[in-house]
Amino acid sequence: MSNDNNGGNSFLIGLIAGGALGAIVGLLYAPKSGKELRDEIKAKSSEYLNDADKYLNDAKVKAKDLINEGKKKSEELIVDAKSKSEVLLKEAQKIFDEAKIKTSKTVSEKKENLEAEGTRLKSAVKAGVEAYKETKKS
Repeated sequence: MSNDNNGGNSFLIGLIAGGALGAIVGLLYAPKSGKELRDEIKAKSSEYLNDADKYLNDAKVKAKDLINEGKKKSEELIVDAKSKSEVLLKEAQKIFDEAKIKTSKTVSEKKENLEAEGTRLKSAVKAGVEAYKETKKS
């Protein structure tokens, strides 16, 4: 982007410089008196300086507009990024909460199963011990 802008600036500066040089050369070769020639050179110089000032002022206005536009775009991008990150954080929290609930539910079910199996195992061991005692008695 800056290469395009520099090319346009270089072209315009070259055009102004070439026009000024051409005007000066034309004035020097024109059959006029020295006073007329100096007056005409002053007038043309003043005209070209005014044109250069106008070009610089236009360039300053355009640069200021581009800077303001860039600031506006960057602010829009920041706001957009913030809103998207908030949405992502909310979705991540939702997924985390769902996983936590599922994990908690699974742990509770497994705990209940283990307790039931433990009770069953205790009953089996108790029955085995009683059976052993019975067998020993007889």
